[in-house]
Amino acid sequence: MTTPDPLAPAPNPAPGFRRKPDHAITVTPHAGRVVVRSGDRVLAATDAALELVEAGYPPVLYIPFADIDFAPLARSATMTHCPFKGDATYWLVGLPGDAGEDVMWAYETPYDETAAIRDHGAFYPDRVTIETT
Repeated sequence: MTTPDPLAPAPNPAPGFRRKPDHAITVTPHAGRVVVRSGDRVLAATDAALELVEAGYPPVLYIPFADIDFAPLARSATMTHCPFKGDATYWLVGLPGDAGEDVMWAYETPYDETAAIRDHGAFYPDRVTIETT
């Protein structure tokens, strides 16, 4: 009999895949550099982005938190839920309490199937400039 590891995280499967087992999500390393700007300010720059491709949606680049400048960002009150990825939190450019538009989101505790995007943020391409090379 195998003893469970008390330090191992508890399973956290996505409920969406029980209802739609054919729904496809892939997460792969992005080949190239990604730079995100708000005006002239660089919000993020990385060679370690991940590309998430989900059925029915355009590809999304997720940037490691370590490569995001959080100084100009403030967590907003916005929260959403995806049955395949989990609960998303959002950030805007500005100070806490500002009424600006959210520019970035993250799944800080994603479901097991998309655990690779933990500690990564994604930016809205219509609210910031995303350059890829």
